Amino acid sequence: MSTAQHLGDLASALAERGHQVMVITGRRAYDDPKKIFAANENWRGIRILRVFSTRFGKAAKWRRAADFASFIFFCCFRLLFLSRHDVVVALTTPPLISFVGAWRAKLWRAKFCYWVMDMNPDEAIAAGWLRKDSPAGKILERMSRFSLRQAGSIVALDRFMRDRIAAKGISSDKIAVIPPWSHDNEVKFNAAARDEFRREHGLENKFVIMYAGNHSPIHPMDTLLQAAEQLKNDDSMVFCFIGGGQEFPRIKRWAEDWVKADNGTRKAKILCLPYQPLARLSALLSAADAHVVVMGNPFVGLVHPCKIYNILAIGAPLIYIGPVPGHVPEILDGLGNEHLTAAVAHGDVDFLVREIRRFTAGVDGQRTPSPDSRQPFSKDIALTKMIREIEKP
Repeated sequence: MSTAQHLGDLASALAERGHQVMVITGRRAYDDPKKIFAANENWRGIRILRVFSTRFGKAAKWRRAADFASFIFFCCFRLLFLSRHDVVVALTTPPLISFVGAWRAKLWRAKFCYWVMDMNPDEAIAAGWLRKDSPAGKILERMSRFSLRQAGSIVALDRFMRDRIAAKGISSDKIAVIPPWSHDNEVKFNAAARDEFRREHGLENKFVIMYAGNHSPIHPMDTLLQAAEQLKNDDSMVFCFIGGGQEFPRIKRWAEDWVKADNGTRKAKILCLPYQPLARLSALLSAADAHVVVMGNPFVGLVHPCKIYNILAIGAPLIYIGPVPGHVPEILDGLGNEHLTAAVAHGDVDFLVREIRRFTAGVDGQRTPSPDSRQPFSKDIALTKMIREIEKP
């Protein structure tokens, strides 16, 4: 969903600058497979072509593979009938769609800009879903390297991702580091919306610890869940999980078991909610007393923690669970003492519990986002850099 929002921002900005922009995407809504968009649409001066894909979901790897493969097949078919474009911008959702974009740009003799949102097959290998020395692993790696070599411009989201790309023999001269921007127009601290969200879900007078976003093995929750177990008798605590993804059903089952555990005597509360509309993003982010960002140890430089930018825009306290060094720890180091933060290693449950208790003493529900903390990741700055990268010869 973050990918679609950032792509929409970029396409709109390019169209406003007088460029003729075409976007090829899927017809099915990200958070509602039953919702089907029109195959063709003109939106804010952008021509949108939507292609068919299956929507088996994320419950099993074969389901995701089928969804990705069907989208790529119909995308290739649609590209066959398009007239030449001067620039092709490819993202990484579904994985290795950039290979299709690289070939289309090569045949058109057009500039190819590769916007690397995550790195595959590296991510799949790090997650244990794919063996590096398998035939599929080798083929996918060659496809990835072809996309990187063909790109006249590559956009990496952080310096760790840039270093991963450069390690594949790609010149650092054509790699720009541009983080995905916060949604400045849609996301601001809103005290009234905070109170309304908390009333709606029974969170008044509670300390709300929230993880909002994709629940996947790449963001392992075990340390956070074990901390919740240690705090089970604290009736001031609510652990809130909002979003979806492969691991979200497991979180919901854990929440159901929580209610029954210890003969139903646990005092801390667990709340699970599905992805919320963009219009409610300010409300749910404002409602938390502490946000959690999680990064699995092998994934630094392979995936990017986009959610941190909207958290900074809200000005909320932030707990990071993951490895050091990394992009998030570097951001936290730059925030100074004005922002309540904590960095916790995976498995260090006792330290996480102590940090949560420290947060409860230092949070009053008010937010004053620091302009300095959010400025490098603001839409005005990052989107301007992205446009410059696409427009350069």
